[in-house]
Amino acid sequence: MSNLEGKRVWLTGASLGIGRALAIELAKQGAIVALTARNKERLVEVGKEVESLGGRALIVPGDVRDLDRMKEVAEEIVSVIGGVDILIANAGTHVFSKPEEFDTSEYLELMDINYGGTLRCIEAILPSMLERKSGQIVGVASLAGLRGLPRAAAYCASKAAIINFFQSMRIHLRDHNIGVTVINPGFVRTPLTDKNDFHMPCLIEADKAARIMCSGIAKGRDEISFPIPFSWTIRLLRLLPLPIYNWIMTRVWRRMKDN
Repeated sequence: MSNLEGKRVWLTGASLGIGRALAIELAKQGAIVALTARNKERLVEVGKEVESLGGRALIVPGDVRDLDRMKEVAEEIVSVIGGVDILIANAGTHVFSKPEEFDTSEYLELMDINYGGTLRCIEAILPSMLERKSGQIVGVASLAGLRGLPRAAAYCASKAAIINFFQSMRIHLRDHNIGVTVINPGFVRTPLTDKNDFHMPCLIEADKAARIMCSGIAKGRDEISFPIPFSWTIRLLRLLPLPIYNWIMTRVWRRMKDN
């Protein structure tokens, strides 16, 4: 029996990609899932998939940029299924960063979705977890948040913010018996990564990513980073002196432009 059996999970960004794969995997492992995303029609379809597996899905659409709506969603979930054991703040997106087309508003909007959206969901559900003195908060960041990568300045910044925020918050919430898990995927095949026009090393399928994530969440791990070869490559890059890192990334960037 999985540790996720019977767990009440609030999952955001649940309509596509990793979120959809997570919803299905959570259902397979016996979790009760509350699904949030902006597109209600796609959420309903995911809910039908969950129920076809014998799972239970609650459809609670909303935009993570709207704090009032996230609080309404949290209240509805608590009212209908009795509470939230695990929040998986997965909603997020990506934009390419090009100095020739620098757009502050676009970069701040990305930060508002990826980082701000995560914070709003935490604010919406944390009071009930504090009251119960139990729960687990999971944030989906990225290996791209560990060091700046070409064409991804805004995206890397938004994911780095999540990583650092969770590292700090974990220290405070341990005294309240609330776990804090940050997930750092590498390249996962989704409609979002299908738009990339460059080679994605160690690309894995969304269903495999979901299995890895659910396994780590069930074990209450502080950090889940995958795939392992790419994860260790990024961690090695973090250890390199800046001149060497700059030299390597310059070569990578030139190769990307040539392809």
